[in-house]
Amino acid sequence: MRKYFDPWSIAIIALTLVLFVVALFVKGVQHDLLLETGVFLVSVKLILMSYKSTVLGRDVVHRLDQINDLLRVMQGSPQLPESGD
Repeated sequence: MRKYFDPWSIAIIALTLVLFVVALFVKGVQHDLLLETGVFLVSVKLILMSYKSTVLGRDVVHRLDQINDLLRVMQGSPQLPESGD
């Protein structure tokens, strides 16, 4: 899990879960339960989007490395020059 989430993200996940459980006990199970559940689900959705973004970013980097390796082989040089953007 630490591979995809930094310590701050893990802290936010834990804090969101704790606050949701506390809100259930403080407000009662029936009072504003839909509102609390909605807030919790929005937080979960944001966390899942962050995870998906991290996974897709790593996949893009891996594919770019493969393209770079293929270009090195095609040019017959050991290393491509770095672009100075």
